[in-house]
Amino acid sequence: MTKKMVLDAGTTWSKIIEYKTNKMKDTFSNYLIKTENAKNYYIIPSATLKQYDLKFEAMTGHMSEKFLDDKNNYTNEIIALTQGAQNIEKNALILDLGSRDAKWVRFLDGKFKDLDWNTACASSTGATIEMLLKFYNISDDELSFNEEKYNITCGIFGLERIMDDIARGESSQAAISKFIHGIAFNTWNFSKRAEKIYLSGGFCENKCFVDSLSKYCEVVPLGRFVLCEGIL
Repeated sequence: MTKKMVLDAGTTWSKIIEYKTNKMKDTFSNYLIKTENAKNYYIIPSATLKQYDLKFEAMTGHMSEKFLDDKNNYTNEIIALTQGAQNIEKNALILDLGSRDAKWVRFLDGKFKDLDWNTACASSTGATIEMLLKFYNISDDELSFNEEKYNITCGIFGLERIMDDIARGESSQAAISKFIHGIAFNTWNFSKRAEKIYLSGGFCENKCFVDSLSKYCEVVPLGRFVLCEGIL
């Protein structure tokens, strides 16, 4: 049975699909991204969403507990990703890269093959970039692909390299772009150096990241609602 309201509650951003109803429009119209096929799509800061007493028919994501009345309504993120991506291509690797983790699933001949979920080295990658952009007062559309990259394994080491380069006179845009290139390279290695990656999550909207990852493989951005579609 198709659900009416589903939630992917991320650490920093929550993604919501509202199907055949407009209950959320009055309150969250500023966060409405698009309306398509009787579905309203919202991206709302998780801190903002938590201020409201809302309940959802199906949920996934790190921050879902506040909105759970029935634990049976919760779907593991890997399962949500698998269900949302299962009809994309018979042979495909789908990577979801968020603010605090990275996970991928792979299909072979239309059937689930294997997966990986990294909650350590990939931790805070998206959140770190958001904080950097705010700290240096730049937007992600000011960033562009940089042939150079930081060979880093975690965000903390990346921050140190960024600050060192800026102290030497490099622009914040160039330093952050090298950091993003390093994240893209690590992402490709984490994804077993796939020839083609279907990309899910907030990094779909970061052109610098997509261009950096495209140096190593073909990249097909899917947007930020794959997990929501998987539980809808």
